Amino acid sequence: MKIFSAFFVVLLASLPGSAQTSEATSLPTGNKPNIVYILADDLGYGELGAYGQELIETPNIDALAREGMRFTQHYSGAPVCAPARCVLMTGLHTGHAHIRGNDEWKERGAVWDYQAMFENSFLEGQRPLPDSVITIAELLKGAGYATGAVGKWGLGAPTTEGVPNRQGFDFFFGYNCQRQAHTYYPMHLWKNEERVLLDNKPVAPHSNLPEGADPHDPASYADFRLTDYAPALMHREALRFMEENREGPFFLYYASPIPHLPLQAPQEWVEYYQKKLGPEEPYTGKSYFPNRTPSATYAAMISYLDQQVGELVAKLKELGAYDNTLIIFSSDNGPTYVDCVDAERFNSAGPFREGYGFTKGFVYEGGIRVPMIASWPGHIQAGATSGHLSAFYDVMPTLCEVANVPPPPQIDGVSFLPTLLGQEQREQHDFLYWEFPEYNGQQAVRMGSWKGIRKNIRDSHTEIELYNLETDVQEETDLAADYPEIVERIRDIMDRAHQPAALERFRMEALGDQQGKKD
Repeated sequence: MKIFSAFFVVLLASLPGSAQTSEATSLPTGNKPNIVYILADDLGYGELGAYGQELIETPNIDALAREGMRFTQHYSGAPVCAPARCVLMTGLHTGHAHIRGNDEWKERGAVWDYQAMFENSFLEGQRPLPDSVITIAELLKGAGYATGAVGKWGLGAPTTEGVPNRQGFDFFFGYNCQRQAHTYYPMHLWKNEERVLLDNKPVAPHSNLPEGADPHDPASYADFRLTDYAPALMHREALRFMEENREGPFFLYYASPIPHLPLQAPQEWVEYYQKKLGPEEPYTGKSYFPNRTPSATYAAMISYLDQQVGELVAKLKELGAYDNTLIIFSSDNGPTYVDCVDAERFNSAGPFREGYGFTKGFVYEGGIRVPMIASWPGHIQAGATSGHLSAFYDVMPTLCEVANVPPPPQIDGVSFLPTLLGQEQREQHDFLYWEFPEYNGQQAVRMGSWKGIRKNIRDSHTEIELYNLETDVQEETDLAADYPEIVERIRDIMDRAHQPAALERFRMEALGDQQGKKD
């Protein structure tokens, strides 16, 4: 049990010099602000109006950008779900983090069998964060915050030490398991550590149309639009959490599964985009669920998420809490490359390269550069844009500084609160680092305008590609041969930033990691 966490906060705060970061920033006076951190899932850099999107409508998120600050050089902690969330929660980059990839923990049994998971909940979920890890939620809880998480978790199966309620959250409602989130009409969700059964029949994720069904007939898709829509249920619980903790301060981690596939959205939004985008061919492929109008449904999902953001803001205003709430909106990684989403039509990656190999799952810009918008009336200048270089592991020290609680001493993040407040950002990263053992093994370093990438590490490839993002944001021209001294500096950073993973699944022999040790 993490009895030590609150004690750690009190003890560290009493040490000489422990409030050094807070002293360096002119913090607002008055009550501690509420914090709402909204994390979209697979939302591309170019899929918001505030970042140049022209087809999908996101007026509420765009309003947050007008009322707050839009970041143009913010990065996820990883190019896929679980490690990105681990980095966000712990303040550690993936060279130090416990979870460095999606790990379905297959040795438990039939973890991809939807019915088996329903009958045995221990088959749900991903490999857990250990009890020893300190999370944002624990630190804020120790500082007097009510802590709530709503949405998709992915950092520890039921009954393990990794579930949200054992990682600092007073309240949780949503998907424990990433695989379960491959349907928005699941048979159950989790409320704290108890299952809540839903009025949905079992339709296994990745099912397709019945044999002989007409793909142009709306009736053929009845199995994929059931009764209890998970995003609506989770949203209701988020609003209730804010209502019940209106006296504050509260921390709400709103980890929406949208717009991660499958394509399932409220019908009124689907019909809106069917009219706007026009006729299209149905999708009946092998990935996720079939859909009669895939582009319209994908756009509908994002606009529905935008609607929910608007309702969160409206609730804060109704409670009289909006002016005392820091809202941050971001995405866990870049957009999907799955062909049922027409990423090229939507320009989902914005200025970065589209498609497999360059978006989700890869450490090129399209896979890890993500939108971030921060709003805090009276404290963040309305309409501001920042090119401050930051990543998910900076969120923990930033929120700690906002709450006036010291972060753990050995994290990788740097608080960007001075940037939010329009002050000089004295402490900045010399580099940003990623490693990702999946998709055949990858590393990346961002150092000023330079970006170094290693890929196919599991095939013992250790060559480094080099790009100048100032002149080549699409990472098309490898300059490694022209700048060997820059390559060597990046190689040194990769060597220093990497520590062998605690879990064997995430070790890479070409980086000198030992294999065969027990996890």
